[in-house]
Amino acid sequence: AAAFGSAGERCMAISVAVAVGDAADLLVKKVEERALAVKVRNGTAPDAEMGPVITPASKERIVRIVTEAEAAGAAMVVDGRDLVVPGHEEGFWVGPTVLDHVKAEMTAYTEEIFGPVLVVVRVEDLDEGIKLINSNPYGNGTAIFTSSGANARKFQRSVSVGMIGINVPLPVPVAYHSFGGWKASMFGDKHMYGPEGVSFYTRGKVVTSRWPEPTHASGASYNFPSN
Repeated sequence: AAAFGSAGERCMAISVAVAVGDAADLLVKKVEERALAVKVRNGTAPDAEMGPVITPASKERIVRIVTEAEAAGAAMVVDGRDLVVPGHEEGFWVGPTVLDHVKAEMTAYTEEIFGPVLVVVRVEDLDEGIKLINSNPYGNGTAIFTSSGANARKFQRSVSVGMIGINVPLPVPVAYHSFGGWKASMFGDKHMYGPEGVSFYTRGKVVTSRWPEPTHASGASYNFPSN
């Protein structure tokens, strides 16, 4: 659902799933089942879980990237390119799409698709997954799903990403924490809210003071203070 909400057209949509080791096949199967169950409707329909993408150009771009990935060797698990919603045949429809065995050099991985597409990249172990994440020029958000506290700690300390979720699909913190990515996912030198946002609008003032015990009942003292 985190990949397909808002038709994938949001900055924190999960667009890449890094499947580690033997978990990959089961993960892809579960994702396939969920993707096929998503109810794509007119956005005003009470039971709609996903609507169309925003423009014809968006649909064209999404379909092009998916088609290129398939031609380059990615496995099509769920294909939403030809979706038609009855009564809205002219809509900009792209159904939930899942691509497996995507490689890091494919456009489906290197570019933000910004559509209802989840690409699965397979790695052998956690170290390879961390290396994959850190080699990406972007670093907005990432998440790990694990029952191992040791793996979670290693992940959070090792990845070069601004927002990290542990068993949380969308690592978007509440407003009093800083929101924003690292590397090419950040503009400027401050995040947009949280302590860094407050700091941006704050001008610091330094006050140095000293209140020694008085040594004379009256009159001024011009000696250099010794305590």
